Amino acid sequence: MTYKRDQAYRATTMAPNGMITTPHYLASQAGMNVLQNGGNAVEAAVAAASTIAVVYPHMNSIGGDNFWLIYNAKTKEVKALNSSGRSGENATISLYKEQGLQTIPARGYLSANTVPGAVAGWDQAYQYSRKALSNTFSWKELLQSSIHYAKQGFGVTLSQEYWTKVNLNEKDRDFRNLQRFPEFARTFLKEDGSVYKKGERMKQLDLAQTLELIAEQGSKAFYEGDIASQIVADLNANGGLLTLNDFKCHTSDWVEPISVDYRGYTAYNLPPNTQGMASLSILNILNNFDIAMMEEGSSEYYHLLIEATKLAFADRDRWLTDPAFSHIPVEELLSKSHGMELADQINHQLSKAMEKQLDPKGDTVWFGVVDKEGNAVSFIQSVYHDFGSGIIPKNTGVLLQNRGSFFSLDPNHINCLEPNKRTFHTLNPAMLLKGDAPYLVYGTMGGEGQPQTQATLVTRIIDYQFDVQAAIEAPRWLYGRTWGAGSNNVKIESRVPKQTVSSLETLGHDVEMVDEFTDIMGHAGAILINTNNIKLGGSDPRGDGLALGY
Repeated sequence: MTYKRDQAYRATTMAPNGMITTPHYLASQAGMNVLQNGGNAVEAAVAAASTIAVVYPHMNSIGGDNFWLIYNAKTKEVKALNSSGRSGENATISLYKEQGLQTIPARGYLSANTVPGAVAGWDQAYQYSRKALSNTFSWKELLQSSIHYAKQGFGVTLSQEYWTKVNLNEKDRDFRNLQRFPEFARTFLKEDGSVYKKGERMKQLDLAQTLELIAEQGSKAFYEGDIASQIVADLNANGGLLTLNDFKCHTSDWVEPISVDYRGYTAYNLPPNTQGMASLSILNILNNFDIAMMEEGSSEYYHLLIEATKLAFADRDRWLTDPAFSHIPVEELLSKSHGMELADQINHQLSKAMEKQLDPKGDTVWFGVVDKEGNAVSFIQSVYHDFGSGIIPKNTGVLLQNRGSFFSLDPNHINCLEPNKRTFHTLNPAMLLKGDAPYLVYGTMGGEGQPQTQATLVTRIIDYQFDVQAAIEAPRWLYGRTWGAGSNNVKIESRVPKQTVSSLETLGHDVEMVDEFTDIMGHAGAILINTNNIKLGGSDPRGDGLALGY
């Protein structure tokens, strides 16, 4: 059975002017309000990013990081912004080892060891927009939607209810059991300690005050003002590492985007410290196969993409870290010749064993925006694990990320912890250009699932000519492991025929069947701009998103 290229439960959203797709409908509405009132794609992205940080708090926060790809329709160039935070000046391997730790804790104060870059990213992108794209909205106006929902409340989604319950597991005292942190409990649980249920109204009044300060004073309020002081004071009182100097010295950097050719299109992504190189490497490998001649959804198709993923991840794991600390031969790794060498290693009759256990988590939001002028944004924002570190400094409402727990305490590891260093980052937004204009703006949440799902979207849309919404909804797979598992396997949604699964097992894949639509596959989205300049947007039914156009 082949999944049909126009088979979808939801209709693809089509519009002649602007388009936005996000994994939460209120964020989509906030961005669309900006677009319909003359704002550009970057302004819409700031409104959506700040709103989703409030209404989807288990997946992202203003205490996390973000990355941007921005297409400027006037200059026809792709800009890339890295707004991930660096480790604190006091974050050293010896500090953790002296406390008897062999790894950085996944939760708690010691996991919050990198400066949150999200707010600085919004500001940097907004300042670029003012200079290059002619702004319509003030900074303060763009944050009003987020302030409104933090102050007046919003309806809790089933996703938030589910992940809150998961994180109250008292038996998993180290990783879950987040109610042990008083401010987490005060913020995300009701007064009686119970979980907010789907449809109940939740307010975040401390966060509303923080956002109001940022709206009035700009991002400096977060990095040099009262907010930074409150965060650092709470961290220092509880054994945390970050200092006022760490916050003051944070910079979000414009970097040169990386790209590869795919079937005559140019696929763009972010350079290290992100795994964008792995996402592009998969496409670079697939370039050497005539995928369109394979049956979409066949074991041959799944096997090829899984094996390409393993090879791309092997390169990534050997090299990926902060490029300021180690040379990374990105150009060589993404060269056509290297892609051919990796393609030649694929055994079409046998699955390749991969020793490294992949990271099972990475809760994130990706969204895309295209405005009437043709400017486009591919954006991603995260706190790493669901609810990040679990730490909310008193009186701030700011949920801090635990991205720095990905650092290694082995001094010989490529991604070892050092002060003022960016860690290996799973976040990577993507964009595909046809000639000198965007054709596909796409991405997903999902940690190490991101490169896999990006490749799935591209092959289904480019090689198989799938409708955008159908490409997002079609059955997906994920090579990796779930939390606590000892080895990698291939999770496949149960809509995939048993015969296909059996064939994959014959090839040596350890297959685990999961629900028909499960959010462990990530919440994907995409916007395609066709030859008639109609924007076609899709959103993932695995999440709570919405594609809106006008």
